[in-house]
Amino acid sequence: MLSFLKKLFSSQPKADLGELIKKGAVIVDVRSKGEFQTGHLKGSINIPLQNLRDNFSKIRKDKPIITCCASGARSASAKSILKSNGFTDVHNGGAWTNLRRYKN
Repeated sequence: MLSFLKKLFSSQPKADLGELIKKGAVIVDVRSKGEFQTGHLKGSINIPLQNLRDNFSKIRKDKPIITCCASGARSASAKSILKSNGFTDVHNGGAWTNLRRYKN
């Protein structure tokens, strides 16, 4: 239990999302198709969270992956799903609008 709490509340350094994007990170937007169509990051791929498990083949494993959504909740779930299915370099980018400063 103690290790779980340490992991949950640890202050591990966060990844530099801007640097990851410069290095060619794959941005996976897990919002619905309709949400994605109202605005998204150039070059991002849209795989709604509920369809993620059926679309692993669309995501490159040889590059860092940044998940994003509207607020950060779905992208956190997506990160967890990807990591538990063999994707190792996965980062939660939170809201896609926060990533605009790095891309577009």
